[in-house]
Amino acid sequence: MENKRLESLDAFRGLDMMFLMGLSSVIVCICGLFPGGENSFLVRQMEHASWDGLTLMDLVFPTFLFIAGISFPFSLAKQQSLGASGAKIHLKVLRRAILLFLCGLLYNGILTTSSLADFRYCSVLGRIGFAWMFASLVFMHCKTMARCLVAGVLLLGYFLLLKFVPAPDAAGADSLSQAGNIAGWIDRMIMPGRLYRGNWDPEGILGVVPATVTALLGMLTGDFVRRGKMDGSRKSLCMLGAALGLVLLGLLWSLWMPLNKNLWSSSFTLVAGGIALAGFTIFYYIIDVKGHNGPLTFIFKMFGMNSITIYLASAFVPFYTMAQNVFGGVAALLPPAWGRLLLSAGVLAIQWLLLYFLYRKKVFLKV
Repeated sequence: MENKRLESLDAFRGLDMMFLMGLSSVIVCICGLFPGGENSFLVRQMEHASWDGLTLMDLVFPTFLFIAGISFPFSLAKQQSLGASGAKIHLKVLRRAILLFLCGLLYNGILTTSSLADFRYCSVLGRIGFAWMFASLVFMHCKTMARCLVAGVLLLGYFLLLKFVPAPDAAGADSLSQAGNIAGWIDRMIMPGRLYRGNWDPEGILGVVPATVTALLGMLTGDFVRRGKMDGSRKSLCMLGAALGLVLLGLLWSLWMPLNKNLWSSSFTLVAGGIALAGFTIFYYIIDVKGHNGPLTFIFKMFGMNSITIYLASAFVPFYTMAQNVFGGVAALLPPAWGRLLLSAGVLAIQWLLLYFLYRKKVFLKV
């Protein structure tokens, strides 16, 4: 398995990206075809929790970071086999983090902003870049047990800090509330420009700490798959067991620190990591172990192999307007619910065709 490409990884990443790029809207439109469907449980899962709580959409971001972690042990082993020096590998890790941060600024519109004072510097890509970088450094400089110890210390330290140190400028507020958490105060004191929610930002500075653990969990998974001596079926069982353990531990921890994607709480880190591990394991078992690599996998892989490209493109390309231009005439002839579904599915279809064109031309944005 050491030199074999994980086909499941591209497919799983692709499914994750599809939710971000419009699959969630398609699901909402499908639910809307049925009486009362717009208020169904499934529709609520397509929205982020307002503060405490956990929905399916809350898992999209940590799953992507987890997947980025899985890839690193394979990349590191390849670089080492080609004779890359430690300094060169470290420089590449740093460069990737900086490039992702810059891509985040680009996504937020730094080239078109009229005022840097009102610009948002925090971003999804920025958090991925720095959390992945710190996790990579831990992975490169620690053995397996030490990596697990570092992950535990980071989550425990983050929990103690948020639980027992409230924001100095929010006297009387709960330390885990939107107004009273120390993570928001740090952003208000240090971060230039504006914050996403005014007084706090879900991609702020302190949240990089637990996000680093999310990436590290992915790296531990990738290392297990790459180096494990057992066959794929036994690896899958072990990973499912680990996923269950992470989820149960996270749910137990949530009694003291609620599941909260906004704060990337320690309990959320474990539960989201466990669910991401379970999802990857299912894809790994079906695609890499059993060899079922059919048309649906290919559809997912188009989004997975060029994920950064389509994410950045969504900030600049008017995909919905394009879908209206292509499918709007037919959509207008349909009942409103069916018309909305056609347009939502059309957005995904146009994105997929763009990615398929890039795939055929062998154009991939590697960061």
